[in-house]
Amino acid sequence: MAEGWKKSDWRAKPRVQMPDYPDAQALNGVEETLGRMPPLVFAGEARRLRSELAKAARGEAFLLQGGDCAESFAEFGADNIRDTFKVMLQMAIVLTWGAKVPVVKLGRMAGQFAKPRSAATETVNGVELPSYRGDIINGFDFTEGARVPDPARMLQAYTQAAASLNLLRAFSTGGYADIHRVHSWMAGFTDEPAAARYKKIAERIEDAMDFMTAAGVTSNTAHELSSVDFYTSHEALLLEYEEALCRTDTTTGLPVAGSGHMIWIGDRTRQPDGAHVEFCRGVQNPIGLKCGPSTTAEDLKVLMHKLNPANEAGRLTLIARFGAGKVADHLPRLIETVKSEGANVVWSCDPMHGNTIKSASGYKTRPFDSVLQEVREFFACHNEAGTIPGGVHFEMTGKDVTECTGGVRAVTDEDLSSRYHTACDPRLNASQALELAFLVAEELSNRRQAVKDIAV
Repeated sequence: MAEGWKKSDWRAKPRVQMPDYPDAQALNGVEETLGRMPPLVFAGEARRLRSELAKAARGEAFLLQGGDCAESFAEFGADNIRDTFKVMLQMAIVLTWGAKVPVVKLGRMAGQFAKPRSAATETVNGVELPSYRGDIINGFDFTEGARVPDPARMLQAYTQAAASLNLLRAFSTGGYADIHRVHSWMAGFTDEPAAARYKKIAERIEDAMDFMTAAGVTSNTAHELSSVDFYTSHEALLLEYEEALCRTDTTTGLPVAGSGHMIWIGDRTRQPDGAHVEFCRGVQNPIGLKCGPSTTAEDLKVLMHKLNPANEAGRLTLIARFGAGKVADHLPRLIETVKSEGANVVWSCDPMHGNTIKSASGYKTRPFDSVLQEVREFFACHNEAGTIPGGVHFEMTGKDVTECTGGVRAVTDEDLSSRYHTACDPRLNASQALELAFLVAEELSNRRQAVKDIAV
């Protein structure tokens, strides 16, 4: 633990992207209530995730992080949780085939309720109101009442997160995640005429599974084939919520963020002397750090020292987000900074946030081809530097939405309006997410073969 750190120390630091609650008494009451609630996750789980991320830092595992842009109170339901969990398991099987290492499955779920915004207000038809900052803070409806920050929303977020985690734990260990079941789900995607190239990979995976069965390795004989470890993560944006759920680990006596297994610091809140860095540096959870075009080498050095002073593998994940065509302009200097410092980090690629555009039809969208291009540029930079591309980070859903254009099912600008359901940023749908997993698996397979060739 950072020496002398207290979970309330962030309150003395500059704060950004956080609401000013008009009713201080109501806010204090909510914080006291949350402080008495059980934590949503437990210290042992967070330690286990750190151990798995340490393997990703060494190239012995690969990180798949994905889920909603911003979780919604209105769309909360078992089906939505199940569908996103389902597609992430499918993606994990494909990535395991490509990387030939275990895949760490980390959902943007059970806590991703708050969102930073580029402007404090928005204007519609000449009316200016505070921006929507996620259901944990204010309402999506464009009315004066809905946009007032309401601390009681933290209690609803806690309840929804607890219910989500309960279901995710049941799915993870109750047979739903059986590898044979998960593989059978791919048929609907690989039977698409445009997905013929992916069907060949799926058939190779099926052959491998048939071989294991013939050798006597089945779900009945190997527990690992019938269950998975699934972790949750979110941006630690609303620090009143994070502080209220911070607990002391009875095993180590150290503080742990009880709101999620991993928390991350956004590109807009990573000020080295800011409130968000101050809070995150003191908890023992794995920490993610978004790195955008404005991240300087000096800032990165300071942040790595503050967030991971002992330089422990698995503690810090750097999540690169630059935009297609811009990765080579920024990532190499950050890689060199990490190498020069001898820092242990997981390098992950977020190809979503730098590729948001406004379509001709007026909808905010992300072209599938741009997302894929950024992933490929990310791998190319690491191949050039001789470093390890340790993971990917996607905003996605298991629903059949039309928010990102392109992919096997060729969503067009004209299609966006048919099922555009996001409360904030556009997400990959189930088909696009799975297709991207196949393409990333090809990159991983090619990299693995190149390393073998060099060794020979």
